[in-house]
Amino acid sequence: MTELDYLYDGTEETKTRFVCFVGETLRRFDLAITTTSRFYGKKLVTDMQSGRTAVIGPDDLEEEGYLEHVYKLNGEEAAELRSFLEEVIGPVHFTDL
Repeated sequence: MTELDYLYDGTEETKTRFVCFVGETLRRFDLAITTTSRFYGKKLVTDMQSGRTAVIGPDDLEEEGYLEHVYKLNGEEAAELRSFLEEVIGPVHFTDL
C-alpha cells in the first residue's frame, strides 16, 4: 500500500440544497448547493449534469468570466446562474481570525 501524506482528514455534518430551474435561455440547471463550515462560509456548488463543482462566495460571483469558465457556460447562461446564486450565496465568514 502506498504511504499517504494527509493534509487533512475529517468528517462534518453538512446541509445540501438540491434545486433545478430553467431560465429564459432554456438552459436547465440541476444544482447541489452544500453549506459547510469549511471555505470561510462559501458554498460548494455542483452542477449535477456536468459534475463540475466550485467553491463560490460573493466575491466569485463578481469576478468576470468565473462562472463561464468553471461551468462552461455562455454569457447569457452564466448571467442566469449568477442571478440565482446571488440570492442563495451568503456573506463570507472568517472564523479563523
